[in-house]
Amino acid sequence: MTPLLEVRNLKKYFKTRYGLLHAVDDVSFTLDRGKTLGVVGESGCGKTTLGRTVLHLTEPTDGQIFFEGRDIMYPKKRELRKLRENMQIIFQDPYSSLNPRMTVSEAIMEPLILRGGMSNDEMLAETRKLMDTVGLASRFENSYPHELDGGRRQRIGIARALALKPKFIVCDEPVSALDVSIQAQIINLMLDLQEEFGLTYMFVTHDLSVVKYISDEIMVMYLGQVVEKAPSDELFANTLHPYSKALLSAIPIPNIHKKRKRILLRGEITSPVNPKPGCRFMARCDYAREECNEPQVLEESSPGHFVACCRYKEIMTS
Repeated sequence: MTPLLEVRNLKKYFKTRYGLLHAVDDVSFTLDRGKTLGVVGESGCGKTTLGRTVLHLTEPTDGQIFFEGRDIMYPKKRELRKLRENMQIIFQDPYSSLNPRMTVSEAIMEPLILRGGMSNDEMLAETRKLMDTVGLASRFENSYPHELDGGRRQRIGIARALALKPKFIVCDEPVSALDVSIQAQIINLMLDLQEEFGLTYMFVTHDLSVVKYISDEIMVMYLGQVVEKAPSDELFANTLHPYSKALLSAIPIPNIHKKRKRILLRGEITSPVNPKPGCRFMARCDYAREECNEPQVLEESSPGHFVACCRYKEIMTS
C-alpha cells in the first residue's frame, strides 16, 4: 500500500555569512496512514525545520516529497493551495500563533473563509461543531485568546488545523508550553481525534516520555541528520546510537528507589555551518574512532530498526 507521505533525501540549507547552514541534511522516511511518526532531538537539531519544509512553509533545497504517491516537491501555487487542505500544522506556542484581535469563533472560522464555498450560517455551524469536537465550551465562542488558559488556546489551534478536514498534521511541540496536567489532556485529545478521523501525525518534540506514549515510530535527529529510526517500543528496548542512549538516560523515573545511570555528553555541539564529512556526533561521543570520520549511513540492524553508526555492533557488546 502506498504510504501517505514519503520523503527522500530531503535537504534544507540556509545561507549565512559564514557558509551554508545544514538545517535538514539528507533525511528520508515514510509515514503510513493513521500512524504517528515522532521526531525527537535537542533544540537546533532541525526537527521543526523538517516539519515546516515538508509542508512547504519553508521551501526545500533538494530532495523529493510524495503525498499519496504524488510528487509535491515543487507544487504550483494552485496545487499548493489545494495541498494546504490536506496538510496542516499545530504550532508550539498557542498564544503567539493566534490573532489576539480575533475571537475564538473567528479564529477557527478563518480557514473556512479562506477556502470559501460556504455560507456564513454554514461556517458558524461548522465552527461550533469543531469547538465541541476539541472540547471547547460554547460559552467561549466570543472570548479572546488572552482570556483563556494555555490548554484552551491550544484547543483552538487544534480546531483550526481540523477545520479543512486534513489527512496529515505536523504537531510542532504542541504541549511543550503547557502545564504537565494540561499536556496529558491535549495528548489524549489528539489520540482520540486520530482514531475518530483517521489522522496521520508527525509529532515533533524533545520530550521522550511524550513521544513514547503517542508515536508508532520514532526518528532521532542530530544536527540535521537522522541518527536512529525504529518502532517506538523497539527504540526504547534496544537503543543503538550513542546519542539516542544519552537522550533516553535523561528521562526521569517516577520511583525514588530506582535510579537510572545518566550519560553526560561532553564537549560542544559541532557547527551545522559547512559541516565536515563523517559523524556529526563524533566530537561528543565516547566511542569515536578514526573510522567515524567517514560519512555515516543508516544501516538496518533489525527489521525496521535503522542506525547511522559504524560502531553500533561493538557498542552493543561493550
